[in-house]
Amino acid sequence: MDLDHRIRVIAGTFILLSLALAHWVDHRWLWFTAFVGANLLQSAFTRWCLMEDILRKLGLDGPKKD
Repeated sequence: MDLDHRIRVIAGTFILLSLALAHWVDHRWLWFTAFVGANLLQSAFTRWCLMEDILRKLGLDGPKKD
């Protein structure tokens, strides 16, 4: 699995999890949903993603492309 795919999986999981938590626990979990969405939006414009840096430092950036 390459890095872009991992980031999409993590972002989608965070969004669905925070929506479930907002529904069953507390509506303030929607702030987490907004944070993930804002981070995705800013990364589209700046081409910098914190999750990408985190995954690289953990060595989870996937197979190297030649």
